[in-house]
Amino acid sequence: MAFAVARTRDEAYLYLELQPCPDCGSVEAPWEHALIEVDGELTISYSAVCPGCDAEREYLFGLPARETAPDSWPTFGGTEPSELLDAGQWMAVADQAAGEVPVDPGEARIALSIARAAVGEVIKFVPAGRDGVPADEFWTPQGRRVFDAEPGRFRLDRLLVVHDTYSELVRETGAN
Repeated sequence: MAFAVARTRDEAYLYLELQPCPDCGSVEAPWEHALIEVDGELTISYSAVCPGCDAEREYLFGLPARETAPDSWPTFGGTEPSELLDAGQWMAVADQAAGEVPVDPGEARIALSIARAAVGEVIKFVPAGRDGVPADEFWTPQGRRVFDAEPGRFRLDRLLVVHDTYSELVRETGAN
């Protein structure tokens, strides 16, 4: 049984933040992770007891073929696109982070770094030689809604401009 790959811990934790408790809707959880074997395959398990309703929660992820060394924060993955979040979900993460930039420079750096990295993840869905993200890279209802609302946002030229803008804003906060 193959599980979607969590390329890095940052990606796994972001995915978990986007999965509210099915019983009470809480997104808070004290996640613990472990390497386990499922059907003879090494798997990463993230489990928690929901503080809102005491429901036990567990998510299983496949291991990446190779480790991704962090080069900045956050590091969501290597050169390959995500298997956990679709292109629209990554754009929603970028929109949320960039839409809530605090006044404090340190906090602003965090929000803008997340937005920059999330747009970088969207760009990974653009195949070589193509000018945008293909429609089949929006496989969740949320991701599809983001795409349907404004498909032009997923053109490579626009994505690169947005990524460069967030990169410049991160630099202006004094970050790497």
